[in-house]
Amino acid sequence: MRILIIEDDIEAAEAMKRGLSEAGFECEHASDGEYGLEAARAGEYNVLIVDRMMPRRDGVSVVETLRREGDATPVLFLSAMGEIDDRVVGLKAGADDYLVKPYAFAELIARVEALSRRRETGAVSTTLKVGDLEMNLLTREVHRAGKDVDLQPREFQLLEFLMRHAGQSVTRTMLLEKVWEYHFDPQTNVIDVHISRLRSKIDKGFDRAMLQTVRGAGYRLDP
Repeated sequence: MRILIIEDDIEAAEAMKRGLSEAGFECEHASDGEYGLEAARAGEYNVLIVDRMMPRRDGVSVVETLRREGDATPVLFLSAMGEIDDRVVGLKAGADDYLVKPYAFAELIARVEALSRRRETGAVSTTLKVGDLEMNLLTREVHRAGKDVDLQPREFQLLEFLMRHAGQSVTRTMLLEKVWEYHFDPQTNVIDVHISRLRSKIDKGFDRAMLQTVRGAGYRLDP
């Protein structure tokens, strides 16, 4: 598997290259965005690992240019810019995944392997669809029956989790761990508040309610 690392921090790039090579990957390195774009155009790579902030051309510009040119090589942004807005910008530019520095090397390898498998199987999917409800994971847009649904970031995360488990009962514990990253119950009504808001946005004005409360179990998005 061939990987192109586009990273201006030479020391960080060499460490990454060394670790990935030890894991069995063939790696090449481009030290700035302009050189990285030229290398990506010229070579056949399974995955591109791209930094955001680089001289001559930033990572977002590199990825946007490749996508406009029809290059579908999986891209992983690896950046210290880790705010939600930063990740959204990266994904909207056409990246397939986003990992924030500092990172665990085992996670980097796992994500690279996952991106490579997607390309091999053609299984890249950027949308979730449950009934007439549709979510675009790259643009962060949600529609029901063609109508826009405006969600706050946490509401989007909550709905994404429910859509990935459509038709299944999802417990409060699952939501606390997977959406809020709490591994204990903080005795808060935060879930109830967000479920209520989400229900008003995706169900209000429609003939059928999709977001169901399962008595004694939790919640279910009914397709």
